[in-house]
Amino acid sequence: VLRPGIVHRLDKDTSGVMIAAKTEVAHANLTSMFAAHDLDRRYQTLVWGTVIDRDGTVDAPLGHSNFNRKKQAVTSKGRHAITHWHALRSYPPFATLLECRLETGRTHQIRVHLAHIGRSIIGDPLYGRPLRAGQMPDVTARSCLTQLRSFGRQALHAAHLGFAHPVTGEALCFTSPLPDDMKILIQIMDDAIVTRATGKI
Repeated sequence: VLRPGIVHRLDKDTSGVMIAAKTEVAHANLTSMFAAHDLDRRYQTLVWGTVIDRDGTVDAPLGHSNFNRKKQAVTSKGRHAITHWHALRSYPPFATLLECRLETGRTHQIRVHLAHIGRSIIGDPLYGRPLRAGQMPDVTARSCLTQLRSFGRQALHAAHLGFAHPVTGEALCFTSPLPDDMKILIQIMDDAIVTRATGKI
């Protein structure tokens, strides 16, 4: 009654797929699915730097930070949290496009886990660790970096959500393409990479 249809949430400024329940039965069953992590949730995100490995898993408990209560952190006293990631494409030396699959669903899980392994999300105001101009090899790369650093939100997108229908049990799958602002980031990096490759610096 107080929150009609709300089953789960996305972090502020994260784009993508969400579920809203239309009946009380659907709401109760969907809430149980989320609590049991009985869904297929995949996110796409642009992280700083070039990821060498093709796949990986972060298995690290999450809880409130001891230094900032608005932030989550990897802590031995935290709750069990697992994020699987797969590198979709690299944009050296700037970033990598990852697909992340959640095995658990903790607050800020993807953002904290990726920052924990040194691959924070572009534009993340809480956990971001942007590359520095001094790490860029030339003026073209530095110009591209300036544009990436000005991105106004965390580049994180809920791209895929699969689950059983809460009443009929039918297998359902919903997807959402990358939003325009993340596509623009990718185009900026592609243009910079081509410019550097052709020597037009």
